[in-house]
Amino acid sequence: MKLISIIMPYFRKQKYLEQSVNSILSQSYENFEIIIIDDELSLESKSVLSKISKLDKRIKIISNPFNLGAGLARNNGIKIAKGEFIAFCDCDDLWSENKLKLQLEFMYKNNYEFSFTSYEIINDFGKKIGQRLAKNIITFNDLIKSCDIGLSTVVIKKELFKNKNFCFPNLKTKEDYVLWLKFAKQGVNIFGLNNKLSVWRKSENSLSSSIFQKLLDGYRVYYIYLGYGVIKSLISLLILSLNYMRKRN
Repeated sequence: MKLISIIMPYFRKQKYLEQSVNSILSQSYENFEIIIIDDELSLESKSVLSKISKLDKRIKIISNPFNLGAGLARNNGIKIAKGEFIAFCDCDDLWSENKLKLQLEFMYKNNYEFSFTSYEIINDFGKKIGQRLAKNIITFNDLIKSCDIGLSTVVIKKELFKNKNFCFPNLKTKEDYVLWLKFAKQGVNIFGLNNKLSVWRKSENSLSSSIFQKLLDGYRVYYIYLGYGVIKSLISLLILSLNYMRKRN
């Protein structure tokens, strides 16, 4: 069984952290390490993560030198990861018990380097409010119009991260979107498994729920990271926003 490294940046998610970690510890595939990166760096976060680390010997806690944001925190986790595969789970999201088993089988069977899955969406109270179904394959042209890859569904061969260009950028939101675009633009095939194996918690108070921040970072995706001009960036952002509105539940 190949080792999988699961990267979890932590910042003010005490309410959901233990539930998220327990959903990973309940996996039928057991050869993994959980790397939780303390990006809050408070006395409270140290206490919370110290308690979490006692749940299982496979849990490792590291601390950023200062608050970096989720994307750069994940980069630090990837650097110390020992697994052949990298998986991501945010500290308020959940996994089904067979996620790693089914996803690794899917990747081995087809010799895939990057996979993602379908997922359900819940609110702060745990009520299901939607779902996203994974397409069989997503290309760069698909991605620039609509980001349909849930971060907590992704598993990637660590070998791909030897390319220093494949890292999360310093954005408050959409940092994962930029990384997926980098992969797709450089010819990495991205394959979807249409099984709902993860649950994304859509929190009303999160950065990802800030419309202004999402629009600002969306513009930066096209203007800074893809090198589009102002007009093309605005048009691309409009298309991305319209496609997001169409798939809202």
